[in-house]
Amino acid sequence: MEATDICTLSTLSIGLCGILFLIQLYYIFGVYNRIHCARRNTSSAPIQYPPVSVIIVTKDSGKALEENLPAILEQDYPEFEVIVINDKSAGEDDDILKRLSLRYQNLYQSFIPESARYVSRKKLGIAMGIRASRYEWLVFTEPYCRPTSKNWLKSMAGHFDDKTDIVLGYSNYLPQSGWFARKITTIEFFHSLRFLGSALAGRPYMGIGRNLAYRKSLYERHKGFSDHLQLQRGEDDLFINAVARKENTQVATEAESIVRMPVPPFKRIWYEEQMNHLVTGHYYKGVSRLMNAIETGTCILFQLTTLCALALSIFQQWWTGVAIAFLLWLIRFACLMIVFRNTAKDLQENLCCIFPFFDMARPFWSIGMKIRYLFRTKTDFMRR
Repeated sequence: MEATDICTLSTLSIGLCGILFLIQLYYIFGVYNRIHCARRNTSSAPIQYPPVSVIIVTKDSGKALEENLPAILEQDYPEFEVIVINDKSAGEDDDILKRLSLRYQNLYQSFIPESARYVSRKKLGIAMGIRASRYEWLVFTEPYCRPTSKNWLKSMAGHFDDKTDIVLGYSNYLPQSGWFARKITTIEFFHSLRFLGSALAGRPYMGIGRNLAYRKSLYERHKGFSDHLQLQRGEDDLFINAVARKENTQVATEAESIVRMPVPPFKRIWYEEQMNHLVTGHYYKGVSRLMNAIETGTCILFQLTTLCALALSIFQQWWTGVAIAFLLWLIRFACLMIVFRNTAKDLQENLCCIFPFFDMARPFWSIGMKIRYLFRTKTDFMRR
């Protein structure tokens, strides 16, 4: 290859680096930094707390219920009820719920009939809980989730106002040693930066049922989960994707609004959850899928293009090009690490040591999950 050709390639690669750099900065400061900015701008206006119904669907979660339900039932909140729907558990869920109901007068339980067929039992359980609820505001979580504060409900309700129909909250795993635990905690953290940041930017596209609130009237107006009854899951993210708008959605970013859960005992449980997210993601309306794909694609292209620009510039001994390529990489990396660090501190995560590796490995992990998904059959995710 002639010197002029190498010069042209190195110049083009530097130019492409610049374009990808600007796109990445848009995501870093326009989306991922939104949680940190929202934390700094939190108002201290007086709040009135409406009564709420907390809804949980359980299946063979006896130990988790015994450990976590008291933290929900003992919330410092004026008026609330907790409704637990039992999905024909083979364990001791029923005995534990009966024992707890003797201690807590605001705990109510019901069960999904064994005769229920041809419908997602999780969706049916939530629908039963909503029908049994007495209050307009509904808060959803899981039996293995535990609020980090007695003011969890107050923190969520602090965002309830006349214009709001939906409040999204942050959830992640409990701190645990080991590579797998740190990896999935960081992935969950980044996923939250993405969907909560997008909501704060005025483009809500999903929610997670571990920490989520919305109005009962919103559910009824939308006819529940009728849009996606064919899927086993989607009772949280697909429902929010269909009804969330810039005007009716808020995000709880306070430390007291955080919910945590234990790291899955088996890796396959976590991978199965990721498969379900990939499936429901294909049904998202709007530009969210495209926006997320652009971010992931430009991230990996920026890394590869920077390496290419550095190699070509060094080969040509064009030191100005080397300096430009390295500076672009360094500025992006520094900006991303600052945003990650600030937001991790806000959300009480200790993940700073893994951020540099995560930034490089994340696009390849995403590709790996999509390859796993390709080997699954459609019937794995449909209702039975």
